[in-house]
Amino acid sequence: MKDFAAIDFETANNCRTSVCSVGVVIVKNGEIVDTFYSLIKPEPNYYIYWNTQVHGLTRADTENALIFPDVWKQIEPKIQGLPLVAHNKMFDEGCLRAVFQCYQMDYPDYTFYCTCIASRRHFGKTLPNHQLHTVSAACGYILENHHHALADAEACAWIARKIL
Repeated sequence: MKDFAAIDFETANNCRTSVCSVGVVIVKNGEIVDTFYSLIKPEPNYYIYWNTQVHGLTRADTENALIFPDVWKQIEPKIQGLPLVAHNKMFDEGCLRAVFQCYQMDYPDYTFYCTCIASRRHFGKTLPNHQLHTVSAACGYILENHHHALADAEACAWIARKIL
């Protein structure tokens, strides 16, 4: 796959609608041509301890951030006509669908590919696990800021360029 958009969301709490940051990496002809990162005011707007422990974001970080529809208006033109790729697409696609529904937006039925599933097929049992940092390292990319949405999207893009 040479043209796609890798996407990653972080959430504030256990609700899939509570996206609090997004990272997008645009790949064309196998090369990264654009990136996008934004904080998002989550819905519902509260953080749980465990999510903050994972990504480090708090309500103070996103209190003045744009809501999802306003952020998506910036992303949509960048990903026009591209399939989306995520590591564990069930989570990221689930977040995207949920937040579209939450804000009563028409979901364009994006095509989603999963680098985690692709990793299981490609590497099988040769890796100790198929977590993002493990797979990206196997593909030659060291993920240094795991659970930052843009860093995770960059790792996903690297994996997709290697094994999709």
